[in-house]
Amino acid sequence: MIEQVIGSLTNGWITLCSYLAEHVVTCLIPAFFIAGAIATFVRKDGVLKYFSPDAKKTVSYGIASVSGTILAVCSCTILPMFAGILKKGSGIGPAITFLYAGPAINILAVIYTAKVLGPDIGIARAISAIVLSIVIGLIMTSLFRDHDEKREAGRKDIYVSTGKRESPWWVVPVFFIFLVSILLIATSQLDMLNRLFIVYILSMAVSFLLIFYFTRDEVTEWGYEIWDLAKKIFPILLTGTFALGMISYFLPPEFFKPFIGDNSLFSNFIAAFLGAILYMPTLLEVPVIGTTFGYLSGNMAKGPALALLLSGPGISLPSLLVLSRIMGNKKTGVYATLVIVFSTLAGFIFGNSGL
Repeated sequence: MIEQVIGSLTNGWITLCSYLAEHVVTCLIPAFFIAGAIATFVRKDGVLKYFSPDAKKTVSYGIASVSGTILAVCSCTILPMFAGILKKGSGIGPAITFLYAGPAINILAVIYTAKVLGPDIGIARAISAIVLSIVIGLIMTSLFRDHDEKREAGRKDIYVSTGKRESPWWVVPVFFIFLVSILLIATSQLDMLNRLFIVYILSMAVSFLLIFYFTRDEVTEWGYEIWDLAKKIFPILLTGTFALGMISYFLPPEFFKPFIGDNSLFSNFIAAFLGAILYMPTLLEVPVIGTTFGYLSGNMAKGPALALLLSGPGISLPSLLVLSRIMGNKKTGVYATLVIVFSTLAGFIFGNSGL
């Protein structure tokens, strides 16, 4: 018994150290800086005001499907935001699209997925999340038209516009280009010396923009946003990764291979269903799939991996209980069913596409 406990703790520590060494400095830290910059420097006022039932569908669903990258939402913050926009008079379709797509295309989650699990599945996750969120939102709109009809009267805009930024128009785009370049160089296959030199030059360019084109309040707010993201996500990620390492000692990836080891429709359904039940905070789904379920060791096929990535961030047993109180049991049940079905189909198509 003691040997098993020691072995479990050791495996948890090895797993944690491995993720810290391989992904934190080169991937997560630059990603935190980018996500914090999005939350600070990208104007969010007016983004959600386009969610009304009478808004043009190409606009409302388009904005809802990608707003997760702009608002940097995660699985722990999407529910209150969803409840807020729904209460303010949002159409059920755009609100559901936002609810589903938000955590799945969180900039941190997409970058981390591509870095750890591979660029192919990272790109597939982002594209599938956008497409499925729109499809699911449109279906919810057609099934629950009475919701929008009741909400139409007395609807108010959600956000109002604020003042314009005083710095030149090109500053923010160039600022983001530098930040993304740092991330790409840090995760590239260049030798260490060249990487450090290029990252140093880019960091100096970022500092130049911060000093001469941004106010002290903006820079301070950026720092607060970075810290807020880090303190919310990092402890959960570290604790969860350590716990997953301990669990994998008792449940090796080979245990799950008979259920999710191929790209069959059944395996994809099992993965999507597991994602709908398990609660996985933002980013934790990546080591769950990579280590616990064994995607990186070849014990989990890529179809089920995508299916779990698509269902896990959008729903979980705790979130479904909350959603049932927000929009009722019927709408929640239909939404959960649609997420599982379409995540299964997306995983099946991706797994058998030969990509």
